[in-house]
Amino acid sequence: MMKQVLIIEDDLNIAEMERDYLQLNGYKAEIVQDGELGLKMALQGIYDVIIVDLMLPGKDGYEITREVRKKYEIPIIVVSARSEDIDKIRGLDYGADDYLTKPFSPSELTARIKSHINR
Repeated sequence: MMKQVLIIEDDLNIAEMERDYLQLNGYKAEIVQDGELGLKMALQGIYDVIIVDLMLPGKDGYEITREVRKKYEIPIIVVSARSEDIDKIRGLDYGADDYLTKPFSPSELTARIKSHINR
């Protein structure tokens, strides 16, 4: 069965690149550009992995990560332009499983997703 990935990212160019690369690698990927809607969708529990940006309209990625983690153990990967250690530590403290900084390699993102799903 095809694994489902939720991409919560307000930069459509980045989100579409992530989606296209994931689809090429056999994943089904959905894009949401708003934190509020992203959280609602994430809490449906139908996704195998969530990719979330930190800086989003509505709710930020930290809040989304914290809320999803209260309910589910699915892998959450933060992909953010924020590269300071404090941002990474905060994201991981809030329950993220992984943290990639932009710009990033789509093949590395896909490899990390595969690794988290296989656990």
